[in-house]
Formats: sequence, C-alpha cells, structure tokens
Amino acid sequence: MAQIITPQTQSKTHEVLPVHHRRKQLPWPLNLYQSAIGKKYAMATTGIGLLGFVVVHMVGNLHLYEGPVQVYEYGEALRDLGGHLAPRTLILWVLRVGLLAMFAIHIHSAYSLSRMSLKADNPYAGKRNYIAANFASRTMRWTGPIVLLYLLFHLADLTWGWWLGDNYVRGDIYHNVVASMSSLPVALIYVVANVALAVHIFHGAWSMFQSLGLNNPKYNDLRRGIAGGLAALILIVNLSFPIAVQTGLLDEDNRSVPVGEFHTSEASEGGS
Repeated sequence: MAQIITPQTQSKTHEVLPVHHRRKQLPWPLNLYQSAIGKKYAMATTGIGLLGFVVVHMVGNLHLYEGPVQVYEYGEALRDLGGHLAPRTLILWVLRVGLLAMFAIHIHSAYSLSRMSLKADNPYAGKRNYIAANFASRTMRWTGPIVLLYLLFHLADLTWGWWLGDNYVRGDIYHNVVASMSSLPVALIYVVANVALAVHIFHGAWSMFQSLGLNNPKYNDLRRGIAGGLAALILIVNLSFPIAVQTGLLDEDNRSVPVGEFHTSEASEGGS
C-alpha cells in the first residue's frame, strides 16, 4: 500500500532530519592536527621540548650553589648566545618564543583531546585500567593548571620583578632568588608547585611514549622507571632551592659582588 504524503507528514519528515555541518579542513600539514592522533603527537612532541627546558633550567639553577658571580656569568652567557653572529639576546628571545608556542600547543592539544573524549561514544582513552588510572593520571587535570599558574607566578616573581617590588634588582639573579624565597609563603608556593610539576612530569614522561606508538609490555617497566626517576630528580633539585634559602645555606651574608656592567647600568635604570 502506497504511503500518502500530506503537508503534515512532509513537515514532520523535515523536522526529524538532522543537518550536519562538516568542519572545514585545514591545508596540509595543519589538517593533521584536526585528528585525535595528530593532537596526541603534538602533545607528546611539545611535552618532550618542555621537559628538555625544565631539565636545562634545573641544571642552570645549580649555579646558585657556586655563588653570585657564577650565576651572573651564566645569565650573561644566555644573553650572549650566538656570539657575534647575532645581536645580543636575539637567540634567547627566539628560544623564549619557541617555548611559548610549545606551551600553547601543549595546553590546546590536551584541552581539545579532553573535549573529543567527552563527545565520543567510546572515549579516546578507552576503559581505565590500572596503568591509566594511577594517581598521576587522575590528577593531570589539576597538576596542569597548577603548573601554569606556577609559571606565571615564577615569571612575575623573578623575571618581571612584580612580586619583589623595590627589592627586585634586574640582572642580579642570585639576589632576587634569595630575596624571594626568604619569604616563607613564597617558599611554600615553590614547594607545592614543584610537587605538582613532578607528578605532571611523571605521567607525561610515561604516557608520551605511548602517544608516539612506543608501547611494548617488555619495556613498560623501564618506561615507568625512567619517568619516575626523572620526576624524582627534578623534584629533589628544585625543592633544594627554597629549602636552602630558608635554612640559610643560600644567603647574601658577606657575598662577593659579581663583576659586571649590570651594577652600574641597573643603578642608572632604577633597578627595574
């Protein structure tokens, strides 16, 4: 029996038909980032770059234990990267912009993957098992924002000098670190933030191999050991700085003044 289509049934038919808007595809290779796999690779590769920065930054901070002169010379070496082949601080600013770009991509890929997982019928992460549901992975949503806030505070404190105010001396890294971490609340901020950073690094170092397809039960114990050892090393070294200042191991008593131009130039600039 043929179905008789009336205006009423025709309008109902039109009401139930969904309209799908296909997302515009970006040109290659940017379109790779529109897929979950592309976002996972972007998050893993930027994570490797940011982890490398954390390690290099940690090693550089160890100059604090050598004294103000060595710290000053280290800072000057960073500003003079490239030697006579590039203007002073140019290479340093290129590295800073690159780090900022990696940080932005890392945050966006993590956020967008989370959104894709919530919208999917089968979440991208799949069913949680013991490995994926350990303490570190469950707290990634908290450690990530804590690390971001810590970065902003760290820049405002020791790079821009907003937190130290009149006690900030531009270019005098040793003085600024001691002056900042002599405050117990500030020292506690650094302790809490670095614990969150270590937890974030542990899960990130563990999962980035899986995101890059390097996942084999034969090597999982090794991966976990490397991730845990690296996170523990970074945590211990970074926590040593506020502890050393609070206990008086790092102080400015009888300090030798670094020999350099920043003392005269910074005085003329008002130390800001």
